[in-house]
Amino acid sequence: MPDTAPSAAAISAEIAAELHREGPLLPILHRLQKRFGHVPETAVPLIAEALNIGRAEVHGVMSFYHDFRAVPAGRHVVKICRAEACQAVGGVALAEAALAALGTEWHGTTAGGAVTVEPVYCLGLCANGPAAMVDGRPMAAATAEKLVAEVSA
Repeated sequence: MPDTAPSAAAISAEIAAELHREGPLLPILHRLQKRFGHVPETAVPLIAEALNIGRAEVHGVMSFYHDFRAVPAGRHVVKICRAEACQAVGGVALAEAALAALGTEWHGTTAGGAVTVEPVYCLGLCANGPAAMVDGRPMAAATAEKLVAEVSA
């Protein structure tokens, strides 16, 4: 279970573990997200100081790569493909139905923190769309019912 309220010492230890790398910013962000379930806002100045870069650069990298999050995700993460191939075979209807069934919006987390829903732009299942991913597992020919059943199990 990720530690959602990490101390500065815990964050600094994770940063230090990646400083030996060339170009350590991405490895640091991945490590923090894996350990804490997100990249805590309090980590940004610590990363910037450790790497001798500006906070804006750290924030810019975090916002460019959509998998990094500044707040914890739900226990389950559902990613729904928004690419054209999936839209052509019902992706828009899938997204609308899934968001309605879960009672959240894009990038939102359901009440109680069970499910976070995020858009993604191509999962590589174009021939079997619409596609989704639940907790890192791809789902071809996805339906809202399948998605809800998967996160309810």
